[in-house]
Amino acid sequence: MANADAEAVKLQTADDVSISAVAYEATKPKAIILLFHQAGSSKAEYTTIAPKLASSGYTSLAIDQRSGGTLFGPNDTVARLSKSASYAEAKADLIAALDWAAKRHLPIILWGSSYSAALIFEVAADHEAQVSALLAFSPGEYLGTSSEVARAAAQVHVPIYVTSSSSADEVGAARTILSASSARIKTQFVPKYGVHGSSTLIETRNPKGAAENWAHVLLFLDALPLPPS
Repeated sequence: MANADAEAVKLQTADDVSISAVAYEATKPKAIILLFHQAGSSKAEYTTIAPKLASSGYTSLAIDQRSGGTLFGPNDTVARLSKSASYAEAKADLIAALDWAAKRHLPIILWGSSYSAALIFEVAADHEAQVSALLAFSPGEYLGTSSEVARAAAQVHVPIYVTSSSSADEVGAARTILSASSARIKTQFVPKYGVHGSSTLIETRNPKGAAENWAHVLLFLDALPLPPS
Protein backbone atom coordinates (compact mmCIF):
# COMPACT_ATOMS: atom_id res chain seq x y z
CA MET A 1 0.00 0.00 0.00
CA ALA A 2 1.37 3.35 -1.07
CA ASN A 3 0.40 5.40 1.96
CA ALA A 4 0.32 4.57 5.67
CA ASP A 5 -3.10 6.24 5.99
CA ALA A 6 -4.60 4.14 3.17
CA GLU A 7 -6.97 1.31 4.05
CA ALA A 8 -8.02 -1.59 1.83
CA VAL A 9 -11.77 -1.78 1.19
CA LYS A 10 -13.92 -4.40 -0.53
CA LEU A 11 -17.18 -3.43 -2.25
CA GLN A 12 -19.92 -5.71 -3.55
CA THR A 13 -21.90 -4.62 -6.59
CA ALA A 14 -25.60 -5.22 -7.23
CA ASP A 15 -24.62 -7.92 -9.75
CA ASP A 16 -22.40 -9.62 -7.14
CA VAL A 17 -18.95 -8.60 -8.32
CA SER A 18 -16.30 -8.03 -5.63
CA ILE A 19 -14.52 -4.71 -6.17
CA SER A 20 -11.14 -3.92 -4.63
CA ALA A 21 -10.66 -0.38 -3.38
CA VAL A 22 -8.52 1.73 -1.09
CA ALA A 23 -9.68 4.58 1.16
CA TYR A 24 -7.49 7.56 2.01
CA GLU A 25 -8.70 9.33 5.12
CA ALA A 26 -8.40 13.07 5.67
CA THR A 27 -8.45 14.66 9.10
CA LYS A 28 -11.81 16.45 9.54
CA PRO A 29 -12.83 15.85 5.91
CA LYS A 30 -14.89 18.39 3.99
CA ALA A 31 -16.19 15.74 1.60
CA ILE A 32 -15.46 12.32 0.19
CA ILE A 33 -14.21 12.04 -3.38
CA LEU A 34 -14.81 8.83 -5.33
CA LEU A 35 -11.88 8.26 -7.69
CA PHE A 36 -12.51 6.25 -10.86
CA HIS A 37 -9.74 5.30 -13.29
CA GLN A 38 -9.25 5.28 -17.04
CA ALA A 39 -9.22 2.35 -19.49
CA GLY A 40 -6.48 -0.20 -18.87
CA SER A 41 -5.86 1.22 -15.42
CA SER A 42 -6.57 0.64 -11.72
CA LYS A 43 -6.85 2.35 -8.35
CA ALA A 44 -3.05 2.78 -8.55
CA GLU A 45 -3.73 5.70 -10.91
CA TYR A 46 -4.44 7.64 -7.71
CA THR A 47 -1.40 6.60 -5.64
CA THR A 48 -0.01 10.15 -5.69
CA ILE A 49 -3.30 12.00 -6.20
CA ALA A 50 -5.32 10.65 -3.26
CA PRO A 51 -2.76 11.56 -0.54
CA LYS A 52 -2.64 15.12 -1.87
CA LEU A 53 -6.44 15.29 -1.71
CA ALA A 54 -6.30 14.00 1.87
CA SER A 55 -3.80 16.70 2.83
CA SER A 56 -6.22 19.25 1.34
CA GLY A 57 -9.10 17.98 3.48
CA TYR A 58 -10.79 15.42 1.24
CA THR A 59 -11.21 11.77 2.11
CA SER A 60 -11.21 9.62 -1.03
CA LEU A 61 -11.91 6.11 -2.25
CA ALA A 62 -10.10 4.75 -5.33
CA ILE A 63 -11.51 1.56 -6.83
CA ASP A 64 -10.42 -1.16 -9.25
CA GLN A 65 -13.20 -1.15 -11.82
CA ARG A 66 -13.94 -4.36 -13.70
CA SER A 67 -12.94 -2.59 -16.92
CA GLY A 68 -9.25 -1.85 -16.44
CA GLY A 69 -5.72 -3.19 -16.45
CA THR A 70 -2.18 -2.69 -15.19
CA LEU A 71 -1.26 0.71 -16.64
CA PHE A 72 -0.31 2.10 -13.21
CA GLY A 73 -0.30 -1.09 -11.16
CA PRO A 74 -2.33 -4.28 -10.60
CA ASN A 75 -6.10 -4.22 -11.00
CA ASP A 76 -7.25 -6.80 -8.45
CA THR A 77 -10.85 -6.80 -9.64
CA VAL A 78 -9.90 -7.61 -13.24
CA ALA A 79 -7.42 -10.22 -12.01
CA ARG A 80 -10.17 -12.03 -10.07
CA LEU A 81 -12.48 -11.94 -13.09
CA SER A 82 -9.64 -13.05 -15.43
CA LYS A 83 -10.74 -10.49 -18.04
CA SER A 84 -11.57 -6.83 -18.45
CA ALA A 85 -15.27 -6.01 -18.91
CA SER A 86 -16.89 -3.31 -21.02
CA TYR A 87 -17.03 0.32 -19.99
CA ALA A 88 -20.80 0.14 -19.55
CA GLU A 89 -20.54 -2.85 -17.21
CA ALA A 90 -18.24 -0.85 -14.92
CA LYS A 91 -21.09 1.56 -14.12
CA ALA A 92 -22.24 -0.89 -11.43
CA ASP A 93 -18.83 -0.55 -9.77
CA LEU A 94 -19.21 3.23 -9.55
CA ILE A 95 -22.65 2.84 -8.00
CA ALA A 96 -21.23 0.42 -5.40
CA ALA A 97 -18.69 3.08 -4.47
CA LEU A 98 -21.48 5.66 -4.20
CA ASP A 99 -23.42 3.33 -1.89
CA TRP A 100 -20.33 2.91 0.29
CA ALA A 101 -19.79 6.66 0.48
CA ALA A 102 -23.42 7.38 1.36
CA LYS A 103 -22.92 5.63 4.69
CA ARG A 104 -20.18 8.12 5.59
CA HIS A 105 -22.61 11.07 5.79
CA LEU A 106 -20.27 13.43 3.96
CA PRO A 107 -20.84 15.40 0.75
CA ILE A 108 -19.94 13.12 -2.17
CA ILE A 109 -17.90 14.21 -5.18
CA LEU A 110 -17.48 12.02 -8.27
CA TRP A 111 -14.11 12.12 -10.06
CA GLY A 112 -13.63 10.30 -13.37
CA SER A 113 -10.73 9.71 -15.75
CA SER A 114 -11.33 9.11 -19.47
CA TYR A 115 -14.10 6.50 -19.84
CA SER A 116 -15.04 6.84 -16.18
CA ALA A 117 -15.23 10.63 -16.70
CA ALA A 118 -18.06 9.79 -19.08
CA LEU A 119 -19.68 7.30 -16.70
CA ILE A 120 -19.84 9.76 -13.81
CA PHE A 121 -22.32 11.88 -15.78
CA GLU A 122 -24.65 8.89 -16.07
CA VAL A 123 -24.24 8.02 -12.39
CA ALA A 124 -24.87 11.63 -11.35
CA ALA A 125 -27.93 11.87 -13.59
CA ASP A 126 -29.40 8.79 -11.91
CA HIS A 127 -28.35 9.68 -8.34
CA GLU A 128 -28.11 13.46 -8.29
CA ALA A 129 -29.63 13.77 -4.81
CA GLN A 130 -26.53 11.98 -3.47
CA VAL A 131 -23.90 13.87 -5.46
CA SER A 132 -22.48 17.31 -4.63
CA ALA A 133 -20.11 17.85 -7.61
CA LEU A 134 -18.32 16.21 -10.54
CA LEU A 135 -14.74 16.43 -11.76
CA ALA A 136 -14.27 14.91 -15.21
CA PHE A 137 -10.76 14.46 -16.63
CA SER A 138 -10.85 13.94 -20.42
CA PRO A 139 -14.53 13.05 -20.75
CA GLY A 140 -15.76 11.96 -24.17
CA GLU A 141 -18.49 10.01 -25.89
CA TYR A 142 -16.96 6.68 -24.90
CA LEU A 143 -20.17 4.81 -24.04
CA GLY A 144 -21.58 3.75 -27.37
CA THR A 145 -24.26 5.81 -29.06
CA SER A 146 -23.57 9.35 -30.20
CA SER A 147 -24.24 12.07 -27.59
CA GLU A 148 -25.12 9.56 -24.84
CA VAL A 149 -22.85 11.30 -22.34
CA ALA A 150 -24.10 14.76 -23.34
CA ARG A 151 -27.68 13.60 -22.77
CA ALA A 152 -26.72 12.46 -19.28
CA ALA A 153 -24.91 15.76 -18.66
CA ALA A 154 -28.13 17.60 -19.52
CA GLN A 155 -29.66 16.02 -16.40
CA VAL A 156 -26.81 17.06 -14.09
CA HIS A 157 -27.22 20.33 -12.21
CA VAL A 158 -24.52 20.10 -9.53
CA PRO A 159 -21.18 21.92 -10.03
CA ILE A 160 -19.01 20.43 -12.76
CA TYR A 161 -15.29 20.74 -13.49
CA VAL A 162 -13.89 19.39 -16.74
CA THR A 163 -10.36 19.35 -18.06
CA SER A 164 -8.41 17.30 -20.56
CA SER A 165 -5.15 17.03 -22.40
CA SER A 166 -4.15 20.05 -24.46
CA SER A 167 -5.30 18.46 -27.75
CA ALA A 168 -8.05 20.25 -29.65
CA ASP A 169 -10.09 17.04 -29.95
CA GLU A 170 -10.13 16.41 -26.20
CA VAL A 171 -10.81 20.04 -25.37
CA GLY A 172 -13.72 20.05 -27.82
CA ALA A 173 -15.18 16.80 -26.52
CA ALA A 174 -15.09 18.10 -22.95
CA ARG A 175 -16.66 21.41 -24.01
CA THR A 176 -19.52 19.68 -25.82
CA ILE A 177 -20.39 17.55 -22.81
CA LEU A 178 -20.12 20.45 -20.37
CA SER A 179 -22.25 22.75 -22.53
CA ALA A 180 -25.10 20.22 -22.42
CA SER A 181 -25.48 20.71 -18.67
CA SER A 182 -27.56 23.53 -17.23
CA ALA A 183 -25.54 23.49 -14.00
CA ARG A 184 -25.08 26.97 -12.54
CA ILE A 185 -21.43 26.28 -11.69
CA LYS A 186 -19.49 24.93 -14.69
CA THR A 187 -15.74 25.17 -15.17
CA GLN A 188 -13.61 24.03 -18.09
CA PHE A 189 -9.88 24.36 -17.56
CA VAL A 190 -7.88 24.13 -20.80
CA PRO A 191 -4.29 23.41 -19.74
CA LYS A 192 -1.21 24.76 -21.45
CA TYR A 193 0.38 21.40 -20.64
CA GLY A 194 -2.09 18.58 -20.17
CA VAL A 195 -2.19 14.83 -20.69
CA HIS A 196 -5.06 12.39 -20.91
CA GLY A 197 -7.22 11.66 -17.86
CA SER A 198 -6.18 12.12 -14.25
CA SER A 199 -2.57 11.63 -15.36
CA THR A 200 -2.56 15.37 -15.99
CA LEU A 201 -2.03 15.74 -12.21
CA ILE A 202 0.84 13.23 -11.96
CA GLU A 203 4.22 14.94 -12.10
CA THR A 204 6.01 11.98 -13.68
CA ARG A 205 3.40 11.88 -16.46
CA ASN A 206 3.03 15.63 -16.89
CA PRO A 207 6.15 17.33 -15.49
CA LYS A 208 5.46 20.68 -17.15
CA GLY A 209 1.79 21.00 -16.26
CA ALA A 210 0.93 18.99 -13.16
CA ALA A 211 1.46 21.79 -10.63
CA GLU A 212 -0.67 24.34 -12.50
CA ASN A 213 -3.37 21.77 -13.19
CA TRP A 214 -3.47 20.86 -9.48
CA ALA A 215 -3.88 24.53 -8.57
CA HIS A 216 -7.01 24.81 -10.70
CA VAL A 217 -8.52 21.59 -9.33
CA LEU A 218 -8.02 22.72 -5.74
CA LEU A 219 -9.47 26.17 -6.49
CA PHE A 220 -12.61 24.50 -7.81
CA LEU A 221 -12.89 22.08 -4.89
CA ASP A 222 -12.32 24.69 -2.21
CA ALA A 223 -14.94 27.03 -3.72
CA LEU A 224 -17.69 24.40 -3.80
CA PRO A 225 -20.87 25.26 -1.90
CA LEU A 226 -20.85 21.92 -0.08
CA PRO A 227 -23.73 20.98 2.20
CA PRO A 228 -22.86 20.47 5.87
CA SER A 229 -21.63 16.95 6.66
